Amino acid sequence: MKYLPTAKPLMLMTKTSHTCLIVSSMASLVLLMMVLYGTMSSQQPGGSSLRHDYQLLGRPLYKLDLSWPKNPELYTGDVFGVAVNQYAGVVYVAQRGDNVPKVLVFTTDGDYLMSWNTTTLEKPHGIFLADAASSNPTVWITDVGNGPYGHCIKQYTPSGKLLQVLGTPGKAGSGLDPLQFDQPAEIFIHNSGEIYIVDGDGGMNNRLIKLSKEQKVMWMHGEKGQGLAQFYIPHSVTVDTAQRVWVADRGNKRIQVFNSVTGEWLGTWGSCFTEDAPYSVRLTPDKKYFVVVQLNTNQISLLDAPPVGVIGQCRVVSVIQLADDVKPHLVDLDLKTGALYVAEIGAQQAQKFTPFSLGENFL
Repeated sequence: MKYLPTAKPLMLMTKTSHTCLIVSSMASLVLLMMVLYGTMSSQQPGGSSLRHDYQLLGRPLYKLDLSWPKNPELYTGDVFGVAVNQYAGVVYVAQRGDNVPKVLVFTTDGDYLMSWNTTTLEKPHGIFLADAASSNPTVWITDVGNGPYGHCIKQYTPSGKLLQVLGTPGKAGSGLDPLQFDQPAEIFIHNSGEIYIVDGDGGMNNRLIKLSKEQKVMWMHGEKGQGLAQFYIPHSVTVDTAQRVWVADRGNKRIQVFNSVTGEWLGTWGSCFTEDAPYSVRLTPDKKYFVVVQLNTNQISLLDAPPVGVIGQCRVVSVIQLADDVKPHLVDLDLKTGALYVAEIGAQQAQKFTPFSLGENFL
């Protein structure tokens, strides 16, 4: 009996401890759910209110890196493209505007390195980092300007020195010898050195062109229309490891697929793009997902990548819903870490999203 007076307080302490543990666990769970599925709305001092508003829908595969870049105030123009050198840990951001540097260079950790104040770029659109694993990587930029340097594709050193020009500067056209472009949208350089170009960001051309390493035309699809292998504003291009070329056929609200060797049409994805067109298409380093952005609905979608020999129909696995008027345009991925970089015209910024998965690595 002498222990009874202390029994109730002990039980009370135990219940209180259990209650605190339950409350703490529930709070942690709520916080986790907010991170995974909720709307993220933190604003950096001096930054735009659009910067960090997003919502994850479906399977959570990516989260926003709030610390990248460390100096967002350096964005002074409309951001159209982004390219990553995964070996050097460097990110190139292309922007437009009067009296603004056309390319900003950051580290993948967010530190500012330099800017290109070149006069050889008028209106950059797409940007691609080639030969990343070599000692001489280069940066390719499509220029859709109407001035004396426009309607062509330019190759630069990592520091912004012009090396060569594809096309006829200042002259829009459809010629193949010599090459001419009219508002070329994007370029993709394969590891083999072969070149894929989507030409026609609203100009006279609607072409997918494959060039050899020596820059000779190997095959082309160049007819405007809604039929198979026809295009209306082909906007982005990528090549997978199964010899398939994937083209964001923006005006037709679909992705078309071709054999990279022969140019043969293989299939079409359209059912995922009834509300808005695909603007950019890239493959994650693990080859599991295609990353597609839709500018007007402010979405970044991850679609299941089909196995070799199958195209099938598209299936959306995850969506990053950005805030209104962010206007995501083109993307690139760090092929080493899987980090996703998004160029956003409306928000005038590029953002970094890092992969995560519950209980396992993404890559």
